[in-house]
Amino acid sequence: MFFSSTNPQQPPIPVDRIRYDERGLVPAIIQDYLDGAVLMMAWMNRESLQKTLETGETWFWSRSRQELWHKGQTSGHVQKVRSLRYDCDSDALLIGVEQVGDIACHTGERSCFHRVDGKVAPPPGDTLSQLFQVICDRRHRPQENSYTCELFAGGDNRILKKLGEECAEVVMACKDNDAEAIASEVADLLYHTLVALAYHQVDLKSVYRTLQQRRH
Repeated sequence: MFFSSTNPQQPPIPVDRIRYDERGLVPAIIQDYLDGAVLMMAWMNRESLQKTLETGETWFWSRSRQELWHKGQTSGHVQKVRSLRYDCDSDALLIGVEQVGDIACHTGERSCFHRVDGKVAPPPGDTLSQLFQVICDRRHRPQENSYTCELFAGGDNRILKKLGEECAEVVMACKDNDAEAIASEVADLLYHTLVALAYHQVDLKSVYRTLQQRRH
């Protein structure tokens, strides 16, 4: 089931329908509402879930302190709820949030799930977000024999020329009604668009936010 805080016509999640465990708790997985990156996992009880729905910001139950806690109350990194779902067994929650400050972990990382093989790494999001991270990394840390770095070195003229060429190739693929070619050319267009965004230091999330606003 789904609850969207951006849609007042959507009925709220039925708090009493959730299957809490013997401690009266239910796990809540928190993810970025734009790119789907998993930010953290915490526990909720009836009261914290009710306060989350009433305030539009996440509240959890601390098992160690045995008390409610408002995420971001001291740090300012609150989580504004954008969607809330519960699974088919009604015993787990999935909450899409706008993470203020883009920091969910107490360590200062964006996500609590930031370690891979002992190293710090950004949380995986959707494919475009992951590709954008790689492109931005190439911009800040150039590598030899990197096509992306060649584009950055060529500046706006090189990047925009390729962007125009890819637009034309998408049009031609669509005119030919070739599904495989369309997918390939659109992939090229998206990649070169991301390079242009990175070059002009425009965050991909800004594009996502614009699309979200236009969706309603």
